Amino acid sequence: MIGIALIGAITSCDSSDDRADAYGNFEAKEVIISAESMGKVLSFRIEEGQLLPKGEVVGLIDTVDLHLNKKQLLASKSGIAAKSSNVLSQKAVLQSQLKTAKSEQVRISNMLKNDAATQRQMDEVNGKVDVLNAQIQSVETQNAPIISELATLDAQLMRLDEQLSKSVITNPIEGTVLVKYAEEQEVVSFGKPLYKIANLDQLELKVYIVEIQLSEVKIGQSVRVHIDAQDGMTAYDGTVSWISSEAEFTPKIIQTKEERVNLVYAMKIIVKNDGSLKIGMPAEVSF
Repeated sequence: MIGIALIGAITSCDSSDDRADAYGNFEAKEVIISAESMGKVLSFRIEEGQLLPKGEVVGLIDTVDLHLNKKQLLASKSGIAAKSSNVLSQKAVLQSQLKTAKSEQVRISNMLKNDAATQRQMDEVNGKVDVLNAQIQSVETQNAPIISELATLDAQLMRLDEQLSKSVITNPIEGTVLVKYAEEQEVVSFGKPLYKIANLDQLELKVYIVEIQLSEVKIGQSVRVHIDAQDGMTAYDGTVSWISSEAEFTPKIIQTKEERVNLVYAMKIIVKNDGSLKIGMPAEVSF
């Protein structure tokens, strides 16, 4: 977010002086919306000065390559999933055989206790159960890399879906379009600025005050803000939103040498905009 900082002069408060306590210029919290994918801008439906609601779709960047990549990944996933299904079907057959073998194992064991079966029969059925368990374990080992490959493809598909969603240009905040940087049919790269937007419902007036004025203001305090008008001055209510905790040198636009050597503190004042206030407009403040 980039604010337009045009700083005015400040003056000490004096009950016998008609001048304001501080001077400055209005700023807005500006947001530059950049391309989150690369390609040709197929549509871009905004104009400078247009008021945009949050969440509105304002454009689209070409997604043909992304769709083709997704189609290729889906085909690969389908082939690999078929391999996994084949392996799992083998496992199902072996598990069915194992279930039968275990039933036979229980039956032979009971018969052996009653001397109705031989030890050789018991050994044979035990061996069969062991072989089937080993075969099932082997099949599971074969399926493990297939499952891992499917998980990798799923991650790639999720990444592509995210890229596809970012090809849709969606306005992130409610505000007014200040500058338009791109046009339809223009090829943009990742990170290229598309437009600048700011919420102008309320503006910030940034001013500087000297140390002796710090005791007169505090965060949350109401102040009076005046702008030039044909009939003299128009007044607005403002609220102090921030006061710098560190001093800095007075900006160079202060005209006199005496004022330029002073240390000052930056202060921001929130003013509700009725439509008359503009970014960069000068104003003065009375505490």
